[in-house]
Amino acid sequence: MRLDKFLKVSRLIKRRTVANEACDNARVSVNGKPAKASYEVKEGDVLTLGFGERSLTVRVTGIKEYAGKADASSMYEVIQ
Repeated sequence: MRLDKFLKVSRLIKRRTVANEACDNARVSVNGKPAKASYEVKEGDVLTLGFGERSLTVRVTGIKEYAGKADASSMYEVIQ
């Protein structure tokens, strides 16, 4: 699954276009390296999202094409 779609489906970022812009502006890194929106996310990847002064680090635990509100948080675990 593409990185921008994963961020939207997992509800880490609200809209796919915003996720795409975050990737273009190097605010999203995968395993310590800046990633493009087209990066194929795999289980076990560590994502770091920059939100202004704060950052969020999560580990991908599952990939689903569609996830309801209750299932979205099961796609990742917060590390920091």
